[in-house]
Amino acid sequence: MAGHAARAPASYADVLAAPEHVVAEVIDGVLYTNPRPATPHAAATSAIGEELGPPFKRGRGGPGGWILLDEPELHLGADILVPDLAGWRRDRLPHVPDAPFLDVAPDWVCEVLSARTQRLDRMKKVPVYGRERVRHLWLVDPRARTVEILRLDGERYVLLGTWGEDQRARLEPFDAIELDLSVFWADVVLGPEE
Repeated sequence: MAGHAARAPASYADVLAAPEHVVAEVIDGVLYTNPRPATPHAAATSAIGEELGPPFKRGRGGPGGWILLDEPELHLGADILVPDLAGWRRDRLPHVPDAPFLDVAPDWVCEVLSARTQRLDRMKKVPVYGRERVRHLWLVDPRARTVEILRLDGERYVLLGTWGEDQRARLEPFDAIELDLSVFWADVVLGPEE
């Protein structure tokens, strides 16, 4: 039986060497690369950030107190993740540092699912977020027009519920105001599956 040389775990150097047109992440020592998000994904992500920003980041029409970022690079232990959106309460992260990445786990993460990424998001990234004590997780599916809200309960996430279409809802941790979910997919025009 011929021996195989053990491959070194992927590292930040592998992320830096990845082509610019991909999102590169390292989870459990494995490098994952995916093309930049398709337009339905990008439209939903942008709409969610636009809805949450004024009341929660700026304090206009809501309580403020959050830093919200699009696609921040997170270094969480040996793992390097790039969620679609992430948020930190200002008492934990008062300002965004001048750095290429953040090593403070967010309080909230939003992953916008696509056919290409949903398996990675659900099976690989969710456990890392749990390990790092990310309290709230949104899994948004722009094709199905749904938002799953999960809250960390001890060592695992519990599903608080699934909302969608044109519902109005108060979604943790942003339940201080009611959100019109139809805005999340208002600009999403669906074509063939990605």
